[in-house]
Amino acid sequence: MEKKTRRLLDLSPSELSRLSGRELLASVKAAEGRTVMAETVVSVPPLVDGCSNPELAAAFGADLLLLNLYDVEAPRIGGFPSSGGSGPDSETLARYGLSGAEGVLGWGVTAGDVRRMTGRPVGINLEPVPEEAPLTSLAPGRKATVSNAIKAVEQGAAFLVLTGNPGTGVTWSTISEQVRVFRKELGSEFPLMAGKMHGAGSWENRGPWLGEEELERLAAAGTDVLLLPQPGTVPGADRETVRKWVNQAHRFGMMALLTIGTSQESADSSLLERLALEGKAAGGDLFHIGDAGFSGMAPPENILAYSVALRGKRHTYRRMAQSLLKKR
Repeated sequence: MEKKTRRLLDLSPSELSRLSGRELLASVKAAEGRTVMAETVVSVPPLVDGCSNPELAAAFGADLLLLNLYDVEAPRIGGFPSSGGSGPDSETLARYGLSGAEGVLGWGVTAGDVRRMTGRPVGINLEPVPEEAPLTSLAPGRKATVSNAIKAVEQGAAFLVLTGNPGTGVTWSTISEQVRVFRKELGSEFPLMAGKMHGAGSWENRGPWLGEEELERLAAAGTDVLLLPQPGTVPGADRETVRKWVNQAHRFGMMALLTIGTSQESADSSLLERLALEGKAAGGDLFHIGDAGFSGMAPPENILAYSVALRGKRHTYRRMAQSLLKKR
């Protein structure tokens, strides 16, 4: 008998943390536009002392966690105690007036550690920066290379996101090419998400943001989930335009992740509610809120407002409150 797919929003944290591969994607699809992904920066001190940003995002309703600036060659997640002797020694920290900081710097903490502590599937960004025209220096462990992808999976990433931070010069063509390479190396089961939240330094509001040819290339390369800007976050990306892209993505067999990566995640919560509804009307399958608030994450109350607008208080409060000890 075929196993029935359960909606992601109905799963307990212990069940969520075990989701992987096609099962993760099927569970997101079954939730019908009621999945929240929160992105946090891992290389900065957390917003609240004594609690990492991924933990805080999970506590305010995030189903999926995305780690930005995560370096697979030197993993670190601020807000957690450093582990395994990683990072600067105590003498070096003391020299810079940081005695005792080992307890919050998070050196050696991996995506898998976050998954185990939060009960959430965790992904990381890898950036397919063009070799010929880098606009900014990028740590080798953040680049979209095969070796980094393999390390990310080994370190517990449940999915990978191929995209570009501001000023990196990442283009649609570099994204689709690297998806093709990753799909060949990682196989057909591993979830690959790819696209853009903003221009990333390679678009200047001249010409269309995205054409059908790029969409088709991304799908053919093996993209499972296409990143697109939420309506109202990128110049010219109104609801009808985004709806057209989403419909094309669906036609090519991809889901659509509608993103807020333009610092609007730190606006008043009323805007987050409006963006959520605009995105649902445009047909999004899952919804991202970015990290550009204070100290590497959106204001927690905005994650909450976003979640409530997308799926109501019932599902939001359950996600916030359920214990990791609950099996189902």
